[in-house]
Amino acid sequence: MSTDLDTTVETRLRDAGQRYTAQRRDLLHLLADAASPVSIPQILSDSDELKQSSVYRNLAALEHAGVVRRVPTDEEYGRYELAEELIGHHHHLVCSNCGAMRDVEVPVEHRLDLVGLCGECARGRL
Repeated sequence: MSTDLDTTVETRLRDAGQRYTAQRRDLLHLLADAASPVSIPQILSDSDELKQSSVYRNLAALEHAGVVRRVPTDEEYGRYELAEELIGHHHHLVCSNCGAMRDVEVPVEHRLDLVGLCGECARGRL
């Protein structure tokens, strides 16, 4: 991860009255390395170091500071990714059956999140 991103995150957290702790840094690295938005269960399965209560608390602090955004889904839990200002403008296609999510690039001047069935689910394979 770039030191520019770390510096930006540290500044945003400080401006929100928060610290850039080791756990928040680990969580940020996990989100930065993810190919698509991740759920809390995925975060917990990808890291033995992070505990569920800490993940919820730290995601809330990161979201409040404008570092992370929650991506709405039809699942019982949301998914999280770095804020658009940090990773660039993009949208998501979300399968309402299996939860598969992929990024879609569209023109910059709008926001669009689509929820529907992926090709596999539409063909009845999942």
